Amino acid sequence: MSGIDVVVIGGGYAGVMAANRLTRSDDVSVTLINSRPDFVERVRLHQLVGGSDDAVVDYREVLAERVRLLVGTVTRIDAAGRGVELEDGGTVGYDYLVYAVGSGSADPGVPGAAEFAYPIAGLEEARRLRSVLDGASAQAPVTVVGGGPLGIEAAAELAEAGRAVTLVCGGLLGPYLHPRGRRSVAKGLARLGVTVLDGPGSVATAVTRDAVRLEDGRELPSEVTIWAAGFGVPDLAARSGLSTDAAGRLLTDETLTSVDDERVVATGDAAAPSGLPLRMSCQAALPLGSHAADTVLSRIAGERPAEFDKGIAAMCVSLGRRDGVFQVAHRNDTATPLHVSGRFGAKLKEAACKSPIKQLAGEARKPGSHSWMIKDAERGKTLRSGRAGAPATR
Repeated sequence: MSGIDVVVIGGGYAGVMAANRLTRSDDVSVTLINSRPDFVERVRLHQLVGGSDDAVVDYREVLAERVRLLVGTVTRIDAAGRGVELEDGGTVGYDYLVYAVGSGSADPGVPGAAEFAYPIAGLEEARRLRSVLDGASAQAPVTVVGGGPLGIEAAAELAEAGRAVTLVCGGLLGPYLHPRGRRSVAKGLARLGVTVLDGPGSVATAVTRDAVRLEDGRELPSEVTIWAAGFGVPDLAARSGLSTDAAGRLLTDETLTSVDDERVVATGDAAAPSGLPLRMSCQAALPLGSHAADTVLSRIAGERPAEFDKGIAAMCVSLGRRDGVFQVAHRNDTATPLHVSGRFGAKLKEAACKSPIKQLAGEARKPGSHSWMIKDAERGKTLRSGRAGAPATR
């Protein structure tokens, strides 16, 4: 069989990994459709905001030469006709499609947040925020809403640069972290002068031009409010009539194949295998990306694709440029008491930020070389127990 066209929608960590790996087969032509001409290092967006990195890498550094990069935005998937429609009116046909649209800032759902708060989960959003901060006085009060890794890292980066920062957690600081790791993060933020508001009443209920109102009635002065509370996925799959979970991720089986169409394979943040999606992260994106490519290649060869069995066993959080916490986890992505903090934690975090680029570049040079040694035996047990399977929507 020859002349197999595979289209990959989305040029993030999972999409690039999948596109590179697909070039293992000389019979496959790969087109990667992405809305930007450059690769975005999302793990460095907080550094862009803080001014220590631009969070952009040339695709020539990470993308295999045989992959055709098409800069554009997909507006609809025509699964029946095996094609995608582009914003500029063009269409691209495919034999197989890899859905790797990733994630972005979630809809705040809080009065005033869309008008007066600055999201940070995308490149253009982070650049806009950087410009706003450059125009604000050094003494301007800054409020970061969201106690997850992105909120923690943004707050720390800005505090290290001398900003007066308040972090509104909306509950627990670093909910993923083990209590020991959480204490290390709290100490690191305190050293930087970040005011951390967590626990009951710390949910943001309204945002105005110059303040953030909390659930317990407190009103925080805020000249610049940053929204880092959660991620959302594009609604492309739902708009195209494909089955999704309640959050909008494309619903697949354990091979990452769409439950609607075996010619459509999903990967990365916007995939929900068996209704039990992995944590949104570049750590999960890399093994998901390579597995999606393997599934497509298996189907092309007429073979049964393998089921996904990889796990994630760590999370790392930077606290400025000289401090960080590397949280060790079980293979099912639950935190353990073991963590590394301080300067060594910062070095581990930086190594973790550099690693994805090295892995993508390695796969570009030698397709099929990427491997992921961490296996998650608990995933299979969870599926067999019937605890997975979020309600699908159409």
